[in-house]
Amino acid sequence: MEIVRELVAPVPPAALFHHVGDLGMYPAWMPLIHDVQPLDAGADGLPVWSVELRATVGPFARSKRLRMQRTHHAINELAVFERSENDDRQHSPWTLRVAIVPIDEDDAQTRLTMTLSYGGSLWAGPILERVLDDQVRRGSEALLALVS
Repeated sequence: MEIVRELVAPVPPAALFHHVGDLGMYPAWMPLIHDVQPLDAGADGLPVWSVELRATVGPFARSKRLRMQRTHHAINELAVFERSENDDRQHSPWTLRVAIVPIDEDDAQTRLTMTLSYGGSLWAGPILERVLDDQVRRGSEALLALVS
């Protein structure tokens, strides 16, 4: 499953990247991300977080804790976060790619493209995909309100 969302924010790239380049900032605007705790950096020195995802489906809640590592980072341009568990078990892949591009020469507007890819079955199926898509849409709106 893959969800791609784009938005245009009336701020410079740095102002937007501040909120999307560090997973610790996500609980302030992304309802899907319930909790984020920084962990010790991985062996390669890249930052790592423990992330709890939570979504409600009718009277039920679906929750998942992931160990996410930022695997690519270009300040004010790109951040890629990938699931990186360290328990020697096989896990479904989760990848969040955040790309930022200035729209005009004076950096007054910025385009953000977020791509969430998931390769497992726990959050799959039409109902959960709709819930996940709704969470991402609501997060996009909250992020835009936060930076505007």
